[in-house]
Amino acid sequence: MEYAEEYTATELLACVASHLLENGRTFFVGTGLPMIACMLAQRTHAPDSLIIFEAGGIGPKIPALPISVGDSRTFHKAVSASTMHDVMSAAQSGYIDYGFLGAAQLDQYGNINTTVIGDHERPKARLPGSGGANDIGSLCWNTIILMRQDKRRFVKELDFLTTPGYLWGAGAREKAGLPEKSGPFRVITQLGVYGFDERTRKIKLIERYPGVTLEDIMENSGFEIIIPDEHDISNPPTLEEQRILHEIDPEGMVLRK
Repeated sequence: MEYAEEYTATELLACVASHLLENGRTFFVGTGLPMIACMLAQRTHAPDSLIIFEAGGIGPKIPALPISVGDSRTFHKAVSASTMHDVMSAAQSGYIDYGFLGAAQLDQYGNINTTVIGDHERPKARLPGSGGANDIGSLCWNTIILMRQDKRRFVKELDFLTTPGYLWGAGAREKAGLPEKSGPFRVITQLGVYGFDERTRKIKLIERYPGVTLEDIMENSGFEIIIPDEHDISNPPTLEEQRILHEIDPEGMVLRK
């Protein structure tokens, strides 16, 4: 296996995210990097995966990177050209294995804010959430969160709870009536990949990227991250993965960011 010597942070993020996706599983996909990660997985190790878009495209074989979840390419050779109602119902019925989310703020239990920064009645900024994010975070079996990491985004306390993670800790999702064994699976940032401790449900480091130090991890968080003595260093993209990425996004709509 030959690894690329030069690559962008976005290429690495796309590859790391794609490696998490298993063959034969269902993926609820959002615009941008999640699309690229799922398309890469489908063209490499997960050819039998089922991609689902919020606008109703179920099981397409996407020829090129769509502009949005409602782009006509999200219905290309699809199993079904359905509706948002059907897609959300599929999640509620337990048919979706992985959902992708972004976040403006994330706390140590994987709870997400995409609604407001500041007080809800007089906010400093209004954000586009929730959209379908609450449904995805509540009902998909596993959620993968893609975001930038710094102290403004990894926060001790959210300004607003848009999407539940593990709420206040172990067992809290179940007490709130959410499906057992569901919840945040991984958080992927420009510094590394995080999971959640099974006992406390607090965020913990799984692997960090080449060149990223533990000090970088800790200095870019507003809360304490569990750092195991043993954790992995991510592999760079392979040359084949890099080739496929640029085949998927030849204009660099996402990869050049």
